[in-house]
Amino acid sequence: MGQFNKQVYEVVKQIPAGRVASYGQIARLVGKPRNARFVGFALHVNPQPGIIPCHRVVFKDGSLASGFAFGGPDAQRNLLEAEGIQFLDDGRVDMERCGWEVL
Repeated sequence: MGQFNKQVYEVVKQIPAGRVASYGQIARLVGKPRNARFVGFALHVNPQPGIIPCHRVVFKDGSLASGFAFGGPDAQRNLLEAEGIQFLDDGRVDMERCGWEVL
């Protein structure tokens, strides 16, 4: 596993239950602001599902990943709803209410 993936996993582990972050936000936090796509690749091969909460990472507009690696977008939505994440009428996460603000 590469250093980038390790950094991604460490940041994603910090996202609290009931909050989401965007792929771009994770990329910025690991010092690679133009590598949002690679964050997705790293999460797709998550070595510790359940420990590394990759379901808490969404697109910047709150959309869910259509190919969520661990069961598709319905599984991702179910996991998020179980944590109290609120969704807009169009199916996107309410980023204003549920976005992770890193201090």
